[in-house]
Amino acid sequence: MTKLLVVATSNPGKLREMQAYLMNSGWEVILKPEELEIEETGDTFAANACLKASEVAKATGKWAIADDSGLQVDALNGSPGVYSARYGKTDSDRISRLLQELGNEINRQAQFVCVVAIARPDGEIVLQCEGVCRGEILHAPRGDGGFGYDPVFYVSEKQLTFAEMLPEVKKSVSHRGKAFAALLPQLSTILSAE
Repeated sequence: MTKLLVVATSNPGKLREMQAYLMNSGWEVILKPEELEIEETGDTFAANACLKASEVAKATGKWAIADDSGLQVDALNGSPGVYSARYGKTDSDRISRLLQELGNEINRQAQFVCVVAIARPDGEIVLQCEGVCRGEILHAPRGDGGFGYDPVFYVSEKQLTFAEMLPEVKKSVSHRGKAFAALLPQLSTILSAE
């Protein structure tokens, strides 16, 4: 038995990524209706993920999944944080601004955080999981893969930036991968309870 899960995004790239995580889970994911826009007004990743999942569930009358994620840089007091995607118009703008703000700062420790939330068709949040990946910000981009801040986010245990990792490797260490690893066992419980 397959259940439908509406992804609270209109980004086909994010849909593909979620499909990969949810493969063989018993859930089929589809994009939210394009005209349905939800403003991210929360001041935490959890608040935004829950807001998006709940609103999409209520609007569609179906189960919904949403995630919110971003980069927190220690020396910048956790910025860009929930504003990671709004830190510039393009990925290269965002990276430039980040590197400029860090300047010659010696402490380049940072972390990517992802919170995934699942809402019932009535909008009630039934599940919320967080994943964190620690790393550091390089002085210049490296690698061609990934998106966002991936070329400057270096994971020392792999000695690679997110942008240099093969998708399977990134999936195993990334914040999103860790959040979904925590989510999947609980998601199958929901499916069997329905």
